[in-house]
Amino acid sequence: MIDIANERFLSDSTPLFTQALALLAEVVTDPFLENGLFSEQVVEQEKRSLKQRIQSVYDDKMRYANVRVTEEMCKGEPYALSAFGTVEEVEAITAESLYDYYVELLQTNAFDLYLVGALDEQETFKKVKEAFQLPERNPNVRPTTKSPEIDEVKVVHENQDVKQGKLHLGFRTYTTYGEDDYVAVQVFNGLFGGFSHSKLFINVREKESLAYYAASRLESHKGIMMVMSGIEFTKYDRAVEIINEQLEAMRNGDFSEQELEQTKAMLKNQILETADVARGLVELHYHQVISRSKRSLPDWLESVDQVTKEDVVRAAKKVKLDTIYFLKGKEETA
Repeated sequence: MIDIANERFLSDSTPLFTQALALLAEVVTDPFLENGLFSEQVVEQEKRSLKQRIQSVYDDKMRYANVRVTEEMCKGEPYALSAFGTVEEVEAITAESLYDYYVELLQTNAFDLYLVGALDEQETFKKVKEAFQLPERNPNVRPTTKSPEIDEVKVVHENQDVKQGKLHLGFRTYTTYGEDDYVAVQVFNGLFGGFSHSKLFINVREKESLAYYAASRLESHKGIMMVMSGIEFTKYDRAVEIINEQLEAMRNGDFSEQELEQTKAMLKNQILETADVARGLVELHYHQVISRSKRSLPDWLESVDQVTKEDVVRAAKKVKLDTIYFLKGKEETA
């Protein structure tokens, strides 16, 4: 990503936009090479950096628990793979294998360039074509693996030297971003655990004092929802029970119209805040590319307004618990 000042607002006549495009194109299509391959020194530096990132996930137990519940829940699916890979996979990378993959990437992967600003469309398109001399490609876009039906809830307990238990539950929503009822699922998530007035926050954290934190988060393009909580080791059974009770309450429509409207208002504000910065605006547009669907910002906001209590209840009834993951202290093994 490159941020530059718009030339029309500067007294200097330096062609910043053209230079920025040239720099970005050079990074993508003309990287630094040694003997026709990536520099071994640079590759080793990047491998060390990536291994440090992998270690940082292990050290951050909330992130680690979320990685583990995803691995267990989506075992056998591409989604189970960590974005950082494993230490063993990183160590196996060589300058030659990495360059071969880079060439394959340019030839087979989709390439999307987003430009945000006060730009002349025709002139900009011309400059982009001049800067990026990419080969003819046949983009290979893999469809998302459909969520399987759940025969039995998976329960995974893991022991480490931790002071606080991490209880993460993975649910299948059976609804993805491109589907019509996705917006209802968004509202459901907001009521269930997405905001500070949600059922998880109020009942699990505040009323029952079962968790140091409790929230839910949607994985929009995969059709799953993660519930994350930090609890004392001894409160595992009650925490699982009350989280399930909150889902059942949502299925029964146990929420007021006032709570529904508050959630819709907060969700719309969240969307508008995202669209208020260039990076967020690009993110909203790229969702459409991934989902192969079109949902403009005004349409999205209108769809939120139109969600009814019945829509939320219908979305809640589709949600099913798939996996329970609990990270607890070693002393709890006895």
